Amino acid sequence: MNRPRSLRCLAALSLVVLAATACGRSDQGAAAPAAGQSAGQSAAGADTSGKSAAELLPARNKQSGVLRVATSVGYPPMEMYKPGTTELTGVDPDLAAAVAGRLGLRLELSNSSFDGLIPGLQAGRYDLVMSSMTDSEQRRQAVDFVDYFRTGGVIMTRKGNPEGIASIADLCGRKVVLAKGSSNLDIGEQQNAKCAAKMTISQSEDAPTGLLQLDSERAVATIVDYPVAQMFVRNSGAYEVLPEQYGTAPWGIAVAKKDSGLRDAVQRALQELIGNGEYRKVLDAYQVGGSAVERATVNAAQ
Repeated sequence: MNRPRSLRCLAALSLVVLAATACGRSDQGAAAPAAGQSAGQSAAGADTSGKSAAELLPARNKQSGVLRVATSVGYPPMEMYKPGTTELTGVDPDLAAAVAGRLGLRLELSNSSFDGLIPGLQAGRYDLVMSSMTDSEQRRQAVDFVDYFRTGGVIMTRKGNPEGIASIADLCGRKVVLAKGSSNLDIGEQQNAKCAAKMTISQSEDAPTGLLQLDSERAVATIVDYPVAQMFVRNSGAYEVLPEQYGTAPWGIAVAKKDSGLRDAVQRALQELIGNGEYRKVLDAYQVGGSAVERATVNAAQ
């Protein structure tokens, strides 16, 4: 059966988004965390404000001349292959290159399974992990995070927002589709508990199949991770994204706990990129500037 081109594209992306959900990359919590350490101060409280990222870089990293960064393809637009190639691209690879540049190192970027990223970091196979990884309390038992992105779920409607939905409260009394087992389902159910007129919630296998229900008008809205929602809008032009994000949480660059010197240098590098505008330029290139952070922090979710 023939389907519109936009729907064929969404179906092709369904395995990608489902895989990302299974990895738990965006396991946002509903509560807003306290701020972590700001740039210019290490987690131990040492003043580093007078030094550049390159000056903070430990001697062994300078001697190697290489910054080994691991990611896991499968969550566009954050990390993916350029069409028809095995060249890594996306927000995380581009930011990794920018960080390496500030440190004066050559970037060595590799793709690995998401579940193997932290073990590989702990085993010394990589210097950093950049892969849409939520800074969570559980993960911080194994690694430190330099937090570079803060994101959550956003409401998506059909193009033009025909129902006039302005906020999550406007979903009360309406037909909504949410991906089963996702943090966005939790967000919707938490709101539904507050609704006088309850939502009619259907559960889809993943984000793309949920959007099919918008196309057929079986639902008026869905909630999707912000970066993924921006990708769908850019690729299809059939949808609209509301600006507010719900259930936001920080994503971090993972660093082995034994490498506190490298962590502080990366934190400084990220702050330098925020200051000179290069950081925002990378995010805006993929239309995810709404998740930009104003300052580099360490372990911001604690």
